[in-house]
Amino acid sequence: MKLSVVIPCYNEVRTIRHIVDRVRAAPVAEREIIIVDDCSRDGTRDLLRTEIAPLVDKVLFHEVNQGKGAALRTGFRAVTGDVVVVQDADLEYDPQDYPRLLQPILEGKADVVFGSRFQGGQPHRVVYFWHMVGNKVLTLLSNMATNINLTDMETCYKVFRREVLQRIEIEENRFGFEPEITAKVARLGVVIYEVGISYYGRTYAEGKKIGWRDGFRALWAIAKYNLLRR
Repeated sequence: MKLSVVIPCYNEVRTIRHIVDRVRAAPVAEREIIIVDDCSRDGTRDLLRTEIAPLVDKVLFHEVNQGKGAALRTGFRAVTGDVVVVQDADLEYDPQDYPRLLQPILEGKADVVFGSRFQGGQPHRVVYFWHMVGNKVLTLLSNMATNINLTDMETCYKVFRREVLQRIEIEENRFGFEPEITAKVARLGVVIYEVGISYYGRTYAEGKKIGWRDGFRALWAIAKYNLLRR
């Protein structure tokens, strides 16, 4: 089974090479790596063209910054694998967790797997309390709207059988992607599993980008894709 790893990237010159090396070292037999640069301005694009392009399968470039959702939309169109995983370009999520994420799909039990930062016994860096509260509130509201019982809707690690993704049109350009994809997956009636993952959260000084405005957009996306589309 071939795994497609889609890495949306924006201004990650300090970490992009490290995450590519970690994805390449992940214990997966067959993989393709697709990076979508969302018009980085910090030297990431030059690094991708020179040093990183020979190490991955595809590097795609946006000429205008559009957001994570738009980068994933571009990346999903380019995948050829049987299974697709989203991998952030920072170092918060560890590709060594891929076997744990893939296991329910490989065993024929699941169509989609969410990696939860809030369950399991894996290592977690202690960072922002209010981010944790915000994540739990958004997950609760999403669960109420979708009637599924996730513990971490906002997680980066979402794994899909490719045929599931092919049934979904991504509309959100930024971080509204997370509640949108969750709502649309839930509506399909496919089998969803959740497994515990490790998490090494970074601070804003280290380059973390998500902010309070994205929380309000997530609230709107929960309402839009669950309630207004019924």
